[in-house]
Amino acid sequence: MNDLTPHNFLADDTKIPFYQPVGNECALFEYAYQHQLPLLIKGPTGCGKTRFVAHMAARLMRPLITVACHDDLTSADLVGRHLIGDGQTLWSDGPLTRAVRQGGICYLDEIVEARKDTTVVLHPLTDDRRILPIERTGEELQAPEEFMLVVSYNPGYQNLLKNLKPSTRQRFIAIQFDYPAAAQEQQILMAESGIDSDMARRLVHLANQFRQLRHHDLEEAASTRLLVYAATLIQAGCDPVMACKAAMAEPLSDDADTIAALYEVIKASFGK
Repeated sequence: MNDLTPHNFLADDTKIPFYQPVGNECALFEYAYQHQLPLLIKGPTGCGKTRFVAHMAARLMRPLITVACHDDLTSADLVGRHLIGDGQTLWSDGPLTRAVRQGGICYLDEIVEARKDTTVVLHPLTDDRRILPIERTGEELQAPEEFMLVVSYNPGYQNLLKNLKPSTRQRFIAIQFDYPAAAQEQQILMAESGIDSDMARRLVHLANQFRQLRHHDLEEAASTRLLVYAATLIQAGCDPVMACKAAMAEPLSDDADTIAALYEVIKASFGK
């Protein structure tokens, strides 16, 4: 495929999911797409990984097939299986196979949650062969140029039991995501919820206060996603303290003392 300028694929900007770039991630995604390279996105929960992939798929005008990975995900769940119905056996493509056939973008969210024997099925698609062998039908699908494989995970959850094997990880180019800088995060809140700049600034300041508690009282930081939820409630007329408690404090912990402490920070931030 020829080199492409960043907006060559755009058809109608109004149909593209909003995404606020924070660096060169959009250009890197397009380079990977142009040259049939698989992409790995690393970053904390709620920092915009899934929205970024949806945004880029729309920009490139490719169908997007998303798989939420989990402990019970098998290779058959990805590739497909035979189904019995009406007295006959029919083959049903899995999401990975559909994406290969359609020349779409297959996005495997939280890939480390899948069983390690499942991720092996990705290997032939992530080297110069770009093939998907389907053992149960005897097919060997050659991925078209338009097909792209994207996976993501949260490095904060990594441990000895849930880790992406080096032999898999080194088959991808990778982008590191984090929460946006304050000014960018404010722009995201304003675009997503319609709140004014002052309220956006106060919410981002509150989130950064919460984020300082990560690895101390909180296992997870306050995500941009939760900030958008809080902003949406406030824009709808909800009291800011109530909105922030419901959207930012309660989802971060089940510990009553921790929630109470966060609630005090919220009340202080909004002058109550």
